[in-house]
Formats: sequence, C-alpha cells, structure tokens
Amino acid sequence: MTGPQTPLPPAKEVRDLLADLLGREVEVRTGAAMVDPTQDGGALVGVYVDRLLSLRALCLMDLPAAAYVGAAIGLVPARVAQESVECELLGPGLEENAREVLNVLASLLNAEGAPHVRLDAVHAPREALPHDVAPWVRAYVRRTDLEIDVVGYGRGGFSLLVL
Repeated sequence: MTGPQTPLPPAKEVRDLLADLLGREVEVRTGAAMVDPTQDGGALVGVYVDRLLSLRALCLMDLPAAAYVGAAIGLVPARVAQESVECELLGPGLEENAREVLNVLASLLNAEGAPHVRLDAVHAPREALPHDVAPWVRAYVRRTDLEIDVVGYGRGGFSLLVL
C-alpha cells in the first residue's frame, strides 16, 4: 500500500487502553506466538478498514483472551469466563462484550496524517474468514503478538496486524 501508513501501536499503548477500558490491571508480554484462528478454540477476529474500505488492520484474540476481556468489561464473574474457555465456546454475552473492545481498539490505529480506520467486521471463533482476510493472519507484516493477562481473569493471546 502506498501513502500514509496506519500506525502500529506499541504494546504499552495496547496495555494502557485495555486497562483503562476494563477498569483493572492488564499485563502484557511481547514476543508471544501469533494468534491462529484455526487452532484450538479459534479466535475472535476484528477487521479494520479505511474510508475507501481498504483493509488496514486485523486484531485477533484467541478464545481465552476474548473470554477474559469480554467478562472483565461486562463485570461477569471470572468463573464464567473460565468455563467458556474450558468448553471452548465463547458465549454470546462475552462475545458481544469482546466485540466492543475490538471497536474501541480502533482508536489505537488512528493518528494525525494517517487514514482514518474503523472496525468493519468481526468474525467469531471458528467462523471461516473471508478469502481477502485469511491470508493476512499469518503474513509477515507489521504486527504485535502479545500474551495479555487480565488480572483476576486469566491469560490469552492477542495479535494486532497493520497492513
């Protein structure tokens, strides 16, 4: 892609936004494995586009991360999120809450002089990704792969890719 690039936020900005949004401490570890939606329980995948509907970024949260983030923002007990992870099924309430977190994460992708980016679509764990999105998941592009720990809930994988 040519022209101004969408910024890739550093891990600290991701942590700070999540901590502020969830109202609790969030720890992050860099250098984690890439989140792969075809593995284990799958992943919640947020697709971000610019005003011309060009794909600009992807955010992937594995099932544990999505469950813990979704539970924390909705003040759902940790045991409900842990049961969701054990059953490898992201309940509708947790998924809806995690989708809202993906929506707010778009703010990290917007900077002066860069194209405005917004959340365009969210794909549930185990849902097939569109053909124009799937190849980017494992691509070597600007990306941050993190392990996030929502204190009091648990840990999961988080990948943010900027195209």
